[in-house]
Amino acid sequence: MTRLRTLIACAGAAVTLAGCGLHPLYSGGSSGTVATTLAQVDVAPIEGKAGWLTANALRDRLHTTPGGAARYRLEVKLDDRIIGLGIRRDDSISRERRTLRARYQLVDLSNGAVLLDAAARSDAGIDSVRSEYGTIAAENTALERLSQIVADQIITRVATYVSRSEDRAAR
Repeated sequence: MTRLRTLIACAGAAVTLAGCGLHPLYSGGSSGTVATTLAQVDVAPIEGKAGWLTANALRDRLHTTPGGAARYRLEVKLDDRIIGLGIRRDDSISRERRTLRARYQLVDLSNGAVLLDAAARSDAGIDSVRSEYGTIAAENTALERLSQIVADQIITRVATYVSRSEDRAAR
């Protein structure tokens, strides 16, 4: 009897999920619409070390082919800040917060239209130790991690935009 109830519950869940309109973002795999569109996005140069890290992370996730024909350009402007939070008795900083903010636009190269204008951000706490080398190493590690997180947010938003545009075009 419990098998029958389980089967009925699974069938009910399948019918409910089928009616909600959810579908895989990367349906079709590497030959799907979202993946092929992302491969046509060129990342414009981004200033600074944070820009270099973020641009490389974006290119890794877009799977662009060098010399390939780009239909879109991703323009990113970064704001990287470190602020001190905790103070020791000797007035030195004991804790820092590093914040990486990105303002980005997806531009259609055929007509120069801005298709997507959005922002992404992430922050990380850093323990500031008495060793200057240790603090600098922690700040660099935080920047590397933040650039990966921000790149993930940007790619997710662009992929969602492409998927929704495809859904609108299909209607």
